[in-house]
Amino acid sequence: MTAAQEIPAPDPVLRRDRLDYTPTSRSVSLCRHRAARLVAQWGHPELACDTALLVSELATNALLHGSLRGRLFRVELTLTAVTLRIAVSDPRGERLPGLRAAADDECYGRGLVIVAQLADDWGVEPRAVGKTVYAELSVRRPAPDMAMGPHVLRAGPPVTRTAGAVRPR
Repeated sequence: MTAAQEIPAPDPVLRRDRLDYTPTSRSVSLCRHRAARLVAQWGHPELACDTALLVSELATNALLHGSLRGRLFRVELTLTAVTLRIAVSDPRGERLPGLRAAADDECYGRGLVIVAQLADDWGVEPRAVGKTVYAELSVRRPAPDMAMGPHVLRAGPPVTRTAGAVRPR
């Protein structure tokens, strides 16, 4: 067996979206909303909230730690049959992110901990200029016998019948 036969081919890309943003706080909100909307439109509404949170954390890190005046940051979503990849690229390749324990009184320092807990995989890739920080979510398809549709959760006591109602036997 040759080396080319041992390496599995990557999953084909089903959907891709890429957009550059100015390094402002408003851009974080814009890319978060766009990502959640696109993932839902692509047929995975169950991933929309997690996607929004991951995009928000990665874009905020790009804004705070990876931005340079006059340079944009990029958010790219890539959907395959098994994975949704969220990638945020910025121009500061020398500032690599890392997990750290934030003190109780610190306002910052928890973003990558959230990413690590929520994503199935995450990491950093160097670029010619800058870096890309990515997070991946597994695309889980429901089993064919699994009930589909909205689930109704009711709070409170079970529904009771009113006095005088006739119960069929």
